[in-house]
Amino acid sequence: MSNTILSIPEIKNEPILTYLPGSKEKLELKAEIARLKSSKKEIAMVINGNRIITRNKKSIHPPHELRHTLGYFYKGGKDQVKLAIDASLAAKESWEKMAWSDRAAIFLKAADLISGPYRARTNAMTMLGQSKNIYQSEIDAVCEFCDFLRFNVKFLTEIYSNQPESSPLIWNQMEYRPLEGFIFALTPFNFTSIAGNLPCAPALMGNTVVWKAAETQIYSASLIMEILEEAGLPKGVINLIFVDGAVAGDVIFNHKDFAGIHFTGSTGVFRNIWQTIGNNLSKYKSFPRLVGETGGKDFVIAHHSADPKIVATALSRGAFEFQGQKCSAASRAYIPKSMWQEVKKFLGEDLKSMKMGSPEKFTNFINAVIDEKSFDKIAKYIDQAKKSIDASILFGGRYDKTEGYFIEPTVILAKTPNYVSMCEEIFGPVLTIYVYADNKWDETLALVDSNSYALTGALFAKDREVIQQASHTLRNAAGNYYINDKPTGAVVGQQPFGGARASGTNDKAGSVLNLYRWVSPRTIKENFAPPSDYRYPFMLEE
Repeated sequence: MSNTILSIPEIKNEPILTYLPGSKEKLELKAEIARLKSSKKEIAMVINGNRIITRNKKSIHPPHELRHTLGYFYKGGKDQVKLAIDASLAAKESWEKMAWSDRAAIFLKAADLISGPYRARTNAMTMLGQSKNIYQSEIDAVCEFCDFLRFNVKFLTEIYSNQPESSPLIWNQMEYRPLEGFIFALTPFNFTSIAGNLPCAPALMGNTVVWKAAETQIYSASLIMEILEEAGLPKGVINLIFVDGAVAGDVIFNHKDFAGIHFTGSTGVFRNIWQTIGNNLSKYKSFPRLVGETGGKDFVIAHHSADPKIVATALSRGAFEFQGQKCSAASRAYIPKSMWQEVKKFLGEDLKSMKMGSPEKFTNFINAVIDEKSFDKIAKYIDQAKKSIDASILFGGRYDKTEGYFIEPTVILAKTPNYVSMCEEIFGPVLTIYVYADNKWDETLALVDSNSYALTGALFAKDREVIQQASHTLRNAAGNYYINDKPTGAVVGQQPFGGARASGTNDKAGSVLNLYRWVSPRTIKENFAPPSDYRYPFMLEE
C-alpha cells in the first residue's frame, strides 16, 4: 500500500456506559469479577515478547479485601532492566521503519479490543487491583485509555502533515524521526489509562520503550500488555518490567542511549530524576526529553455570587471520587463567610449519604486507598488536624485497615490559610477548607496563587467581571482551569491535561503537544536543478 495516501477512521471520544441494574454490561462485569476472583493470575515481566520470571514472587491483594489473593507477580532486578534496554534497542530499527499507518493500526486495534471484547476484564481488573468503583474505572481504564490510543493517532497525522513551504525547483520536507535511543516510561497506580498512555504515546511515534509499572498497578498493567500483543505489537517495542524505581534508575539513567522519560508520579521523585539526569548529561548520546506530570494541591475558590449547592457538589465529587487519589482532586477550598453555612450543610448531607466499602458492591461511592503506606500517610494528616489548635475535623476523620485500607471522606476546617493540609499534597480523601471574609476576595486570590503546585483549579462565580478578574490573577495557578465545574475529569481531545510549577512540564497528555516531545525533526531539502557554476549574478561586470 505504498501508493496509497491513507486517512484514518473518524476519531470520537469513547461513550461511557451506565451499568444500570440488569444491563448487559453490568451482568458481564459481575461475571468477570467472579471469574477473576476464582483464580490466581501469574504475572511475569515481558521482555522482547518473552515471559520473564524470577525467584522473587510477590502476592497481589485488593486494597479493599486484604485477605483475598488475586495472583502473583515476579519481581526483577538490574539484570532484567538491562535485558529490557537491549530488547528496546534491538527492536528499534525495524519499528522505526514500519509505515506509520501500520503502527497506528496496532493502537487503533488495541482501543477497539479494550472497548469491545476486553471491556469487562479491563474494568474488573482495575476495580479489583486499584479499588475503583465501576464509574471511576469505566471513565479511566476503558474510555480515557481508548481516547488516548485513538486521538494520539489523529495527532500523529497532524504532525506528519505539517510540512514546510517549497520554492521553485526546490522540494522541502520535514521528517519526524523518533528519538535516538530508548524511552523510559515510569507509570503511576491511580490511572490505568495513564499507565497505558505513557509507554504507548512514544511507541506510536516510532520509539521503543522500557516500561516500569507501579507495583500497585501491575494487575491491570499485565492486561494492557496482553492486549497490545494481541493487537500486533512486535516484540521488544514495549518491555514491561517489575523492579524498584531506584534499581531501574541506576541502570537507565547511566545508559548512553537513554533518550527520554515519560513520567507521572510525585514531585519529589521527578525532581530527583531531573537532577540525576542533569548530572549524567555527558554520558548521553543526546539531550534526553523529560516529560513529567507530578503533584497537585488543587484548589476550589468560590465567590459570594456562586450557588452554594453547586459548590458543595463540586467539593463532594472533586475531593472524594476515587478516594481523592487523583492528581487533580480538589484538596483545598476557599469559601466566603457569607455562604459557608449553606455549603457546610449541603456538603455534610452529601458525606452522610456516601457509602464506603468494596467496589464489588455497586452502591459504594467510596472504596479503599491503594496501600498501607498511603493509608498511614493520610492517617497522620488526620491525626495532626485532630490535635492542632489551627484546625479541626469537620466531617469524617475515622479510618481502619483491618480488612482493607479504608479512610472516611474527611473535611478539615483550617483556621489559618497556611495550615499544613492547605499546602501539602496528601493524595487521599481529605479536603481542607478555609473560610475567608467576603471583603478579602483579592487577598484570597493571591493566597490561592501562592501555592507551589499548579495542576488544576476551579472557580465558582456568576459575576462575569469576577470571573475575568480571577481567571487573570490565577492564570499561572493551574494548567487545567475550570469555571463553575469541579477540577477533575479532563477528557482527551477536549481538556488536554498537565500543569506547571511543581506539577510538571505541562506537556499536555491528550493533545498533539505531548507527541511532539517524542520526535526529533529533520529538515530535508531536495534541489531539482542544482547549480553547476559557483559564480553569482552580482559578480558580473557592469
